[in-house]
Amino acid sequence: MLLQIPNVLNEAQVRFVRERLDTAGDAWVDGRATAGYQGAPVKRNQQIEQFSPLARELGEVILAELERHPLFISAVLPNQVYPPLFNRYEGGMQFGSHVDGAVRLLPNGTKVRTDVSMTLFLCEPHEYDGGELIIEDTYGVQQVKLAAGDMIVYPATSLHQVAPVTRGVRLASFFWAQSLVRSDTQRALLFDMDTAIQRLNSTQADDAARRSLVGCYHNLLRLWSET
Repeated sequence: MLLQIPNVLNEAQVRFVRERLDTAGDAWVDGRATAGYQGAPVKRNQQIEQFSPLARELGEVILAELERHPLFISAVLPNQVYPPLFNRYEGGMQFGSHVDGAVRLLPNGTKVRTDVSMTLFLCEPHEYDGGELIIEDTYGVQQVKLAAGDMIVYPATSLHQVAPVTRGVRLASFFWAQSLVRSDTQRALLFDMDTAIQRLNSTQADDAARRSLVGCYHNLLRLWSET
């Protein structure tokens, strides 16, 4: 399931994050520092040093908003979210076609399975040329370039790339979630059911039918959940 989640950060929050990134100086390092053997040869970008104080500070801003974003919760069903990372592309930088690594390791040794990949855009589309996130899924190739503060969510199993940035600077945050439900197909079904239930609730549809559907939703989640 590929889904756009709007307004994860508001205008003031985007401005704050960008101001901190613009003055990061030596905190920007070669993006290959966090790339696996498959990604390193095709990765040309910069990113804020992983687990640095700045990355933690800005990541907490994003995670605090996601914790109360109903669309994110419904679509991702997060069990654990890997701390957000921040990258920068300019002057022809790009990230060639790759699949994200299956497991990420936290400093305390905890392993996070990457079921869902996320990119939160921090620049407006008109500020740079190129830089599209290109995702290959079952419906073909999707090119994504969203407004600042909006986020794209997609299966981490997807082959994807970032097109070369030929003008301006592209800033973004990227990270992963381990979902309560490992299967993308099952997550998509639960998301569709939850969306339908919310629409029925808003129209005050038959109360008994709604209770039945809510029960089905939770029983399916109970059946498919891994925790």
